[in-house]
Amino acid sequence: MIKKQNKIVLNNFENEVLEAYESGQLKPLKKKTDFQTIAKNTMAKDKKINIRISGNDLSALQRRAAREGIPYQTLIGSVLHKYVNGFLKEG
Repeated sequence: MIKKQNKIVLNNFENEVLEAYESGQLKPLKKKTDFQTIAKNTMAKDKKINIRISGNDLSALQRRAAREGIPYQTLIGSVLHKYVNGFLKEG
């Protein structure tokens, strides 16, 4: 069976970056940045909170987390993180 590949459509900026890469114009940074360390420090969970929510809301969160395959506390933290960073839209 031959697997059909999907063609990736790039915008103008992405095409410019690709062309620069392919022509050898892109140069590596002189200073190496440890992005994993930065990400870990950014996402460090160093505070605990206690909240009261309805039993129905907690049950719904636990069901949603189970469908996603993650702990419900992780789901709550993710939703809060997305909200404070403007990634959740009001519905």
